[in-house]
Amino acid sequence: MNWQERIIVDPEILVGKPVIKGTRLAVEFIIDLLAQGWTEDEILRNYPGITHEDIRACLQYASEVLRTEKVYPL
Repeated sequence: MNWQERIIVDPEILVGKPVIKGTRLAVEFIIDLLAQGWTEDEILRNYPGITHEDIRACLQYASEVLRTEKVYPL
């Protein structure tokens, strides 16, 4: 799966934060829910407009962003 098919960045939606296509749910929000211990089933039940593939795309997006992040010592 290619996360670019499911995650978009549009300055008109949530000030350009990456969101699940067709929603106003930010990738950051979904990752935060998972970090707080929500299960995928809980997320899908509470946000019926998204799918398992959307959640996977959020994780893949976060993984790619972290992989390409550069840290420079001061």
